[in-house]
Order: sequence, then structure tokens, then C-alpha cells
Amino acid sequence: MRTAAARSAQSSPRVALFDLDLTLIPYDSGMAWLHFLVDRGALEAAVAERYLDGCRRYVRGELPVRLLHGIAMAPLARFSLAELDEWGKAFAATVAGTIPAAARALVASHRARGDLCALVTATNDFVAAPFARLLGIDDLLSSRAEVRDGRFTGEVEGELCHGAEKVARVEAWLAGLGVGWADLAHSTFYSDSASDLPLLARVDEAVAVRPDPRLRAEAAQRGWRIVEELGDAP
Repeated sequence: MRTAAARSAQSSPRVALFDLDLTLIPYDSGMAWLHFLVDRGALEAAVAERYLDGCRRYVRGELPVRLLHGIAMAPLARFSLAELDEWGKAFAATVAGTIPAAARALVASHRARGDLCALVTATNDFVAAPFARLLGIDDLLSSRAEVRDGRFTGEVEGELCHGAEKVARVEAWLAGLGVGWADLAHSTFYSDSASDLPLLARVDEAVAVRPDPRLRAEAAQRGWRIVEELGDAP
């Protein structure tokens, strides 16, 4: 991967931004993590069932997104950082084979063009980091799992990386590279969800990947590219 110095040296960089769940991977990463812990006997199955119910309620507009992510993150508070570190490595090995070849190829195609790549996801950093590494993505912009006194609290630190907050995170990332939107040669964002409309509307090229009904309608109205398979995205 590029060093920070090499990346920041580009005065007019191209950037490629990617959502994670149901965009680069065909499943919910938080659910995959909970099922992993259940399979290892670390969590009771009811926790994963509670999260699945929360996902359904969120889709129906009955549960705030922060509370949904709280359901997935609460189990982190049960275990030491050492335990979670070991499980995190095993989790990465488990999901490595589930990442579509087309997703890896899409990221690789952007990297080959010299694009700076970032994974921009509401998933917490502990769960999302293995996916960023496996996909070969340089930077992770995500929700942050709060740590206090050497343990995860089970809460989100600061704002959830969701909706308009994704725009703020990308702008902070760009500022760290010494550039702003106006300095970019080109920007692309891939997402499946209407919750990402603020960032999709901000980039030069918005790509709707297997979009939900609201995003599909919005993309058609705005003339954004719609792809049903990642292999059609480059």
C-alpha cells in the first residue's frame, strides 16, 4: 500500500470510495461477526437473532440506525481486547473466502489507475478493518468502537459514520491529505443504499450497486450508473 507521504504528494488525486455491506460484499458484516462468535460458542444465538430483528425494524423505519449498530457492538464489551484480537484474526481468515472476486478486481482496477481508495462504512472499525485489508483498500473511514480502560464499551465513539456523516469523514480524510473536493481530478463512490445519498450526490461519479428501491429510483432520476453485478462496475 502507498505510504501517507506518497498519497499526500498528489496535488490532484483521483479517489474511489466504497461502501461495504451489500456493496463490496453480499451480506451484512455485523451479522457475519455475530454469527462467527455464536459458532465459536462465545455468544448465545439470541444475540444474532436480536440483531436480525433490529435490521428488519430499521428497514421499516422503526429503529434508529445508531441503536441498530448498538445491538451489534454491545457484545464487544463482554470480552478483553486480547480475546477480541485473537478472534478478529480468526474472523478475517473465516471471511477471506467470502469476498467476491469481482469486488477485489474492482478495487484493484482503481488502484491500477492510481486512485486513492477508502472504505466508507457505518460498520465499526473493529469489524470493518479485516475487510479493508482483504480488499486491499488503503484507508478505512468507519464508525469507531469506543474503548475505555482497555476494554470496548459496546458503544460508538462520536458520530456513526452514516448518512451525511460519511461526507464529513471523507472531507476530514481529504484534509489530512492536504486536498479538498475542488482539488480532486475525479471522485467515485459505490453504494447500495439510499442512506448514502449525501455522499453519492457529492462525488463526480455515483454508482448504485444492486440498489435498494429508493436509491434505484433516485439513481434513475439523476442519471447515475446502476450495476447489478460488481463485474460490470469498472
